[in-house]
Amino acid sequence: MILDRRTLIAAGLSLAATPRVAMAATPAVSRFPIWPATPPGMPNPPVVDAFVLRAPNGPADNIAWPHIATPMLTVCPAPKPTGAAVLLIPGGGYARVALGREPSPVARWFASLGVTAFDLLYRLPHDDWAAGPDAPLQDAQRALRVIRARASEWGIDPTNIAAMGFSAGGHLAARLAARSALKIYEPVDAADRQPTTIRTVGLLFPVITMTQEFAHGQSKRELLGRDADAAKAARYSAELNLPADMPPTFLGHAADDPVVPVANSIAMFQAVHALPRPAELHIVETGGHGPRLIEADGRAHPWLARFATFAHRHGLNIPGDVS
Repeated sequence: MILDRRTLIAAGLSLAATPRVAMAATPAVSRFPIWPATPPGMPNPPVVDAFVLRAPNGPADNIAWPHIATPMLTVCPAPKPTGAAVLLIPGGGYARVALGREPSPVARWFASLGVTAFDLLYRLPHDDWAAGPDAPLQDAQRALRVIRARASEWGIDPTNIAAMGFSAGGHLAARLAARSALKIYEPVDAADRQPTTIRTVGLLFPVITMTQEFAHGQSKRELLGRDADAAKAARYSAELNLPADMPPTFLGHAADDPVVPVANSIAMFQAVHALPRPAELHIVETGGHGPRLIEADGRAHPWLARFATFAHRHGLNIPGDVS
């Protein structure tokens, strides 16, 4: 299905109930574009927003976006905000972004803990944006700046923001954490005076390297093209050239992941630990790639609880024991 910008912005939102995760009354959900006009570097002909169903007979909001012209944030406000926020970055191998219009179950879980959560719909390099492989990072940086600029609307402390990424979104979250000093677009409004630093980052079953034999092939092709040279691959390998002030980094991966090898998380852990900066890695024996993080009864995967403990220890205003 293809949607124009006006249809996207006007689309209605219905926050479905999720047992245990969404029992409390939650302030109104909103979904909005992160750029005030056309995002930087729109190609010609222009990109058109398009989504597909992830499963023919699945829920209507179980969708993925192979083309994004209108990067968006979906905010799930906390009923009882602690002042903390988290930017959630979904995956899709940089070929699409697996994200519905309603807040994700993980966003609702964070909101239930008092952490206002934002799901990011970001642009993809294969749509020929001028920034190429940096187009997703432009959106991630812009999203953080918008959250900070509008923090008072949601009761957020602008110094108390984390990020979490999943699969290819983990690669983007890792780059966001490591490249806060990298200027990759010209300011478009006052929000762009805000910094892009984060308190801590969580990377779950993440794509990390672009140089090693265990790189995720699809993500590398989609991000860098089929003929990327060694220098370009190194520039976009998330474990290389980390800053001395790398945010505390939490990683979770399954040893039997058949899509993104667990060696990606091990490499990132080793790189952060060697700086040295705080790092924690949890490898489970089984689980495959992209396991369910919120069960039907509302129980959270242990990775989420452990991230909460880790993030609390490093200053995020989130309960430290959510078991």
